[in-house]
Amino acid sequence: MPELMALAAALAGGLFPALAWLWFWSREDRHPEPKRLVALAFIAGMITVMLVIPVQKYVAGFLVTQTLIFSAWSTIEEVMKYIAAYVTVLWRHEDDEPIDPVIYMIAVALGFAALENTLFLLSPLGGSTMLETIMTGNLRFVGATLLHVLCSALVGLALAFAFYKKGLAHAGWATGGVILASVLHAGFNFLILNAPEEYLLRTFSLVWLGVIVVLAGVEYVKRIRPRWR
Repeated sequence: MPELMALAAALAGGLFPALAWLWFWSREDRHPEPKRLVALAFIAGMITVMLVIPVQKYVAGFLVTQTLIFSAWSTIEEVMKYIAAYVTVLWRHEDDEPIDPVIYMIAVALGFAALENTLFLLSPLGGSTMLETIMTGNLRFVGATLLHVLCSALVGLALAFAFYKKGLAHAGWATGGVILASVLHAGFNFLILNAPEEYLLRTFSLVWLGVIVVLAGVEYVKRIRPRWR
């Protein structure tokens, strides 16, 4: 019974904040996407965690420093989140305006963060104090969850800017978005690994700043229209 309670608490701590963020970001779309597709993207993000973990463990065996390991892990996560979005929702006809890939990428990111946070919370809930559990949840809610949103939203913005482009131009924007997301993700991990504990909140504040930039980008994307010749 205690194990079930711990699992339920971890699931609640992982899912509810992610769903709250999903509700917030979905409101940015003037023509909301079908709930079934947003849910599909969210679930795809959760499944991606289970695919990423063994790949990360395998890659870690070939790397010698923690910095290299976390950089590789960041890249794997960003590439896999994009692939998850692409194979589940981005190819559908419902993805019919520039803001849509942003919403779908964020949905995938929040699904990923929801399960990842659940797995992180399971350890503190297994035998530590409630205070430690709350602190762990708050740090991941403020830091890691927003980091996933920020990085995937950048990929979504790149897809939005390339929405009416074709061929290599579209692929170039998508590739650039994934590369930028990977670099930012790795940079954040580097700061977390090397920053003194008293500067962690300052590091997290950089993520909040990035989210503000994304919100500005979303407002710009809403005004993108096709250029007919």
